[in-house]
Amino acid sequence: MEKSGRLMIEAVGLSKYYGDFAAIEDVSFEIREGEVVAFLGPNGAGKSTTMKLLTGYLAPSAGTARIAGYDVFTQRLEASRHLGYLPENGPLYADMTPIGLLLFFAEARGIPPERRRQRIHEVVELCALEAVVGKPIGKLSRGYRQRVGMAQVLLHEPDVLIMDEPTAGLDPNQIHEVRETIRRLMGQNKTILLSTHILQEVEAMATRILFINDGRLVFDGPVEEVVRNGKPMDEWFRSLSGATAAV
Repeated sequence: MEKSGRLMIEAVGLSKYYGDFAAIEDVSFEIREGEVVAFLGPNGAGKSTTMKLLTGYLAPSAGTARIAGYDVFTQRLEASRHLGYLPENGPLYADMTPIGLLLFFAEARGIPPERRRQRIHEVVELCALEAVVGKPIGKLSRGYRQRVGMAQVLLHEPDVLIMDEPTAGLDPNQIHEVRETIRRLMGQNKTILLSTHILQEVEAMATRILFINDGRLVFDGPVEEVVRNGKPMDEWFRSLSGATAAV
C-alpha cells in the first residue's frame, strides 16, 4: 500500500567519508508528513552523522538531503524554516534564563515583534517550563535543560523535528517529562525523526523504525512488524547489529 502525505524528510544516497572510512554509505529513505520514526542502531553506527547531514550541519561526500522538498545544501535557508533540530547535548547559555534565551532566538529567527511574546508563551507551556523561566539555565536539572532546548527549536513552528537522543542521561522522571512533550508534538501533526537507545520509547511513540548498522541502512519498516515477529525488541536489536547474546 502506497503511503500518503507530503514528503517531509528525504535522504537520497547519502554518504560521508573521512579518508577511507565510511561513516555512512548510500543511505536512502523517505519520511512523510505526520510520521514519527525511530532511528536506531548501535553506538558508532552512523545515526548522528546521518542526522547532521539531514540538517545541513555536515556536507555529504555523496547524495542529497531534502526537508519539506528543499535541498538542505543548495536551499539551506528555505529548508531551515521548516526544520527544528535538537542535537545530543545541544549547546545552551548557562548564564541566561529560559525566557532570555527564547527572546534571543525569537529575534534571531526573525519572528515578528508582535508575535514573539505569544509564541514564547506557547512553547513555555508546551514544554512545561513555567516554573523555571526566570532561573539561570546552568542551575536547572538536565531534564529541564533538555526541555529548554526543545522549546528553542520549536519557536519558529517547524513542520519537521529531528531529535538526537533527547532523553540521553535523564532519570526516569525526566524521561517521562520529555516523552510527554514529544507526545504533545505528535498531536500537532509534526514529522518527527527520533534517535533513541530506549527501546520502550520506540513501542510507545514511533510508528516506524529505521535501523542503521556499520553506516548502512539495514531495516526500514513498521514497529508492528518488529513486535509481531515474537522476539523481544532488545533481542531483535542485537540480531540486526550483529551482536550475540551473552552466555
